[in-house]
Amino acid sequence: MTTKYIFVTGGVLSGLGKGVTVASLGTILKARGIRVSTMKLDPYLNVDPGTMSPYQHGEVFVTEDGAETDLDLGHYERFVDINLTKLSNITSGQIYTAVLTQERRGDYLGGTIQTIPHMTNEIKRRVALAARSAQVDVVIVEIGGTVGDIEGQPFLEAIRQMRKDVGRKNTLYVHVTWLPYLAASKELKTKPTQHSVRELRGIGISPDVIVLRSDHPVDDDVAGKVALFCDVEKEAVIPLLTADTIYAVPLSLEDAGLGDWIVQQMGLTESLSPAAGLAPWRRFVDELRRRKRTLRIAIVGKYVALEDSYLSVKEALIHAGMAAGWDIDVNWISSEELERGRGFDQLAVMDGVVVPGGFGYRGIEGKIAAARAAREQGIPYLGLCLGMQVMCIEFARFVSGSDEPNSTEFDIETAYPIIDLMPDQRDIADMGGTMRLGVYECELQPTTRAARAYASQGLGPIIQERHRHRFEFNNTFRGEMERGGMVFSGLSPDGRLVEIAELRDHPFMLGSQFHPEFKSRPNRPHPLFLAFVNAASEHHRGRELAGAAVNGTGELEAQVA
Repeated sequence: MTTKYIFVTGGVLSGLGKGVTVASLGTILKARGIRVSTMKLDPYLNVDPGTMSPYQHGEVFVTEDGAETDLDLGHYERFVDINLTKLSNITSGQIYTAVLTQERRGDYLGGTIQTIPHMTNEIKRRVALAARSAQVDVVIVEIGGTVGDIEGQPFLEAIRQMRKDVGRKNTLYVHVTWLPYLAASKELKTKPTQHSVRELRGIGISPDVIVLRSDHPVDDDVAGKVALFCDVEKEAVIPLLTADTIYAVPLSLEDAGLGDWIVQQMGLTESLSPAAGLAPWRRFVDELRRRKRTLRIAIVGKYVALEDSYLSVKEALIHAGMAAGWDIDVNWISSEELERGRGFDQLAVMDGVVVPGGFGYRGIEGKIAAARAAREQGIPYLGLCLGMQVMCIEFARFVSGSDEPNSTEFDIETAYPIIDLMPDQRDIADMGGTMRLGVYECELQPTTRAARAYASQGLGPIIQERHRHRFEFNNTFRGEMERGGMVFSGLSPDGRLVEIAELRDHPFMLGSQFHPEFKSRPNRPHPLFLAFVNAASEHHRGRELAGAAVNGTGELEAQVA
């Protein structure tokens, strides 16, 4: 079997949506019965994004095998409905480390180590390894950054060489660019795209497809001009307007004819009709666009100024909301503002509260305050990883009547370490290698809220979920917390580690030590998110009934937000 490669580059500026474009290409090819995998080549020198601030690069997406990767892999998994691996994300840091390790080991027999061929060969080796491991018909490869970035040049040279290595019919170059709009003359300008393509051709890559991103309609004259000046077939110039939802992008590309064009150019064999294959996706997008009643959900964190910091959480809420028949209005609340006493009035009118994962002391007391407000006011609460830990800290403080309970991550001297470091991690200083990462099993306890949530989708009692954390619930306090009203509804199969905790006497207050958001899919929401959204809808209806009773109407008006 000969694997074919589609390489996607970006020009003019960053943030164009190359990741969504790659994911969308995967969607329309998979809808034809073509086996697809995806990967991302990141030019930055970090080995992985695991120790980077979310403000630098958005969320860290964790794969089944525990790789800390770029957030675009989340798009790939959600759109194409595949589970990727550590082979699916390559960084310059990994390439440099591998090449220098080989040099120190003497593998190059005293040769001079150069970008070409040593770095480019290592890049090509890893791309081919990912393709062999995936055993697919097509691998779609995104090259991060923008054409012209100095750190991206070895990757562009590597993909240039791959056309020679695997054959012209087995490679396709897609270039995503931006068309700026001049309001004064009311026209789209193609010159930046022409310069970007010229830069790419100067490296030796002539794009086969150009995707024109724009906020304004792209007429045939503009597309024809790009085709002429960039030497690309008119049918391969694809306008891509900014969509009302990213989930509409596969349909835009398909309706523009890109799927059929790629199949023809690469000699791919379809086993499904694209109309039939994309029908479920079209239904999903139609339902997503349908006007529904709205739930207000707070996401409380310290990186809320950049929504991509919690991208998978937001998408998982959207998936669950659509399945339950609700639109989700995400309200971003800064945990640091809560520490300053601001934002509690906003929190009080929410239908649900989510506290996602994170690291570090900054903003932690604000997250604990959010958990306390949810517990005291009966607001549905979903804690993810650190969100479970702050829920436990807050409840321990309530049960003990003291502010002493804490995590040793935040207070190493606390006399009440409700959350503590895993014993085998205490002497490790390397931040990149100290965590429980990837899939671990969890055994659900019968008759609990968590068990019912998974059972509603035919799952359990043993489930597998993705982790990314260093600290665990301290079993020394398990009995005391159970007597206070906490239920440990998910445990590791040996019973040693707490995986899910919930409050017995609360409408819905549940936290998971793992990250359920990474396994949510558009047509298959995660059970915990779906249960949370259902609880939030009950809370919403209860508030409406209470409001109607206060107003003396005795009935509710339909609200469509």
